[in-house]
Amino acid sequence: MGQIYMNRELSWLKFNERVLEEAANPEVPLCERTTFVSIYQSNLDEFFMVRVGSLQDQMLLNTKIRDSKTNMTSEEQIRAILKEVRRLNRKKDEIYKDLMSQIEGYGIKLIDFSMAKADEKKYLEQYFNHEIMPLSSPTVVGKRQPFPFLRNEEIYAVVVLETRNKKERIGLIPCSNSISMLSRLIELPGGKGRYMLLEDLILHYIGKIFKGYKVKGKSLIRVVRNADIDADALYDEDLDYREFMADLMKERKKLSPVRLDLSREMDGDVVEALCRYLDVSPERTFRSEAPLDVSFLFKIQDMLRMNPELFYEKRVPQKSPDFRDGASILEQIKEEDKLLSYPYESIRPFLKMLTEAAEDDNVISIKMTLYRLAKQSKVVEALCEAAENGKEVVVLVELRARFDEENNIRWSRMLEKAGCQIIYGLEGYKVHSKLCLITRKGEKGVEYITQIGTGNYNEKTARLYTDLSLMTANEQIGMEAARVFQALAKGEVIEDVDHLLVAPKCLQNKVIDMIEEEIRHKKNGEDAYIGLKLNSLTDKKIIDKLVEASKAGVHIDMIVRGICCLIPQVPKETENIRVISIVGRFLEHSRIYIFGVGERTRYYIASADFMTRNTVKRVEVAAPVYSEKLKQRIRGIFDLMLSDNKKARIEDSNGTYSMVKCEGEPVNSQEMLYQQAYDRAAKKTENKVIE
Repeated sequence: MGQIYMNRELSWLKFNERVLEEAANPEVPLCERTTFVSIYQSNLDEFFMVRVGSLQDQMLLNTKIRDSKTNMTSEEQIRAILKEVRRLNRKKDEIYKDLMSQIEGYGIKLIDFSMAKADEKKYLEQYFNHEIMPLSSPTVVGKRQPFPFLRNEEIYAVVVLETRNKKERIGLIPCSNSISMLSRLIELPGGKGRYMLLEDLILHYIGKIFKGYKVKGKSLIRVVRNADIDADALYDEDLDYREFMADLMKERKKLSPVRLDLSREMDGDVVEALCRYLDVSPERTFRSEAPLDVSFLFKIQDMLRMNPELFYEKRVPQKSPDFRDGASILEQIKEEDKLLSYPYESIRPFLKMLTEAAEDDNVISIKMTLYRLAKQSKVVEALCEAAENGKEVVVLVELRARFDEENNIRWSRMLEKAGCQIIYGLEGYKVHSKLCLITRKGEKGVEYITQIGTGNYNEKTARLYTDLSLMTANEQIGMEAARVFQALAKGEVIEDVDHLLVAPKCLQNKVIDMIEEEIRHKKNGEDAYIGLKLNSLTDKKIIDKLVEASKAGVHIDMIVRGICCLIPQVPKETENIRVISIVGRFLEHSRIYIFGVGERTRYYIASADFMTRNTVKRVEVAAPVYSEKLKQRIRGIFDLMLSDNKKARIEDSNGTYSMVKCEGEPVNSQEMLYQQAYDRAAKKTENKVIE
């Protein structure tokens, strides 16, 4: 019998490798490939900050926690992670080198000092003397000058200095913060598209700053710090929660490093000394051939915009043909349920719905959960307008949305100032649901318009992430949504539901019940089916129930973008489970649950992945889709993705992913869904002209 479980962290690294493979994919336009290198790096940084940080905390606390699926200790997991990251980083370095050599063909070359011509060297020295040196803030570590605090993800030049009496000292210069007014890409004279990175120039001339010392070794370094803080564990009820979170964000910036990156090989004693100062173990050091921060690649992309073949074909979110121009959005939702599919369709009908509700005299209240918002949020504008118009506006702002805390603190203050009632989440549970409830006075009493989404109320990500947004006037769904908001206002969670699935108490158990129902149908000789589209699958209870369903003969299709702790296709265990992952132009983010066949098929869209943190540790909402028209549409989206043979990778019984073989007609599901959106919008325009 083969292994049917995979470690969560190692599965995530496999996902980041799929991102890296897109950077090496010759079918992806060249500049877009550089974006995938940058995504790989930022993904990896966040992984170390959060996941490795969490494992490190477990080790320091000497807890006996083991991975529930592979029984690995925290230490064993970190060791396996470091080994895998070394392999992936070597791959990243090779891909970066290849991409930069191809970019040279378009007239842009990044050089180091050894490649500079005589006149360029003269210019660079003058630039260093006049522009960089006056702004530099050097430190020589000694008894009177302690090792400085190194900011998270920023680049520093480090140098080993020898004094006249042969003693060694360490010198440091920040390359990001203190000279941020200078461009990181230094253009060389002559207009030939030749550039040098600022930090490379600082490192070359670092001896000029540390006069009186002999330079014995030097490198660029970058630290990644732990960002794993448990806000609930530290919160004191006597404190103002919002101010407490603002202070906590400052504290997070000072947490201990979990990784040290170097641009050059350095003497082992020096690396050990750096590790000692930073309190990071030497095995957490990584040597990189590529620059330590590749975000400058976006500036290079901007220089190449005049070459359209280097970029994806421009795509713009289309008008949904399911909404009529000039007619009330709320009234149209009352006529029939509506579904928006991002980024293929525009978020505008949803924003229009909020604005309309803010101005509608019959609207009594708007209630909404907010997790991640755009920097310039039209959603917040509409909610503020509603409150100023005298509506009851209740907004749950999740201040623990990781890396969006400061943004959410700012929005919560603005909403409160406008007169909205603010709730800051629940103790012990993050509120991750995407739920909006509009309550109206109708001719026959109270009316509910409910929106349930798979993604954030964020206009920016609605153009980059694939998500679904359901809008319905169904009274039962509206009443259950009202109960969710009542519970949140009281600091409670929902204990029972009939329509929505609501974590933490009524999602995991309901999903397991529906899997069991499919097992029963199969055992009775009937057809049975489960289809799931998720970002991640780690919940062991659900995994074990899916394995049981596979053993009973239930056919299971899973589209899992990221972590998948279940290994499919293992004979006699998971042989009826097929797992594919789609990594393409847009980030796959929608969650779809399908249970059953024929007339008894149930469809849900959800904010929840099948991760324990989502199913039992957060407030999440999944909504049933009752409209036959929308069921068919969701099934069409799901089946198209299953047939993808251009961006899909299939997982085998060893947990290895490989590209799906492109046999017959090529199917890039994301591009085809965009084309469908264009075709649907054009058809509506044609029909208008005919009328």
